[in-house]
Amino acid sequence: MSLFLLNVLLALAWSALMGNFDPAYLLFGYVLGYIILWLFQKSPGSQKYFKEVPLVIEFVLFFLWEIFVSNVRLTITILSPHLNLKPAVIAVPLDLKTEIGIVILANMITLTPGTLSLDISSSRKTLYVHVFDLDDPEDFIYKIKNNFERRVREIVE
Repeated sequence: MSLFLLNVLLALAWSALMGNFDPAYLLFGYVLGYIILWLFQKSPGSQKYFKEVPLVIEFVLFFLWEIFVSNVRLTITILSPHLNLKPAVIAVPLDLKTEIGIVILANMITLTPGTLSLDISSSRKTLYVHVFDLDDPEDFIYKIKNNFERRVREIVE
């Protein structure tokens, strides 16, 4: 049985024992189950699960923060009295190898306000992104590669 499934079952058991299936109880049960599984791990193969869970949590928190920052930046841009927009289409070189990694990256970019993934080259080496307001193309590519793509690569590859 996979450790993730066992962890979910422990969370469900915790909620059942407490008699409450609210999200807070399920989350606490999941964290409690994670700690119990970590304390009683036996096989060296189980180390992967205990490294991936914190990465996924960090990934989700990073993405939520980026959505918040992008919303604030876009609101300020839209509400400013003088719109000096510089829309652009940028070709972002990709280092991701898997299709799922490319899809996750493209969707993250699309879900972030002010950017939109347009297309992926047939060689799967370039992602074309429309940017609502672009100041520095190299800085934009650096942020995508260093923040978004690096985190996706850590999780899926």
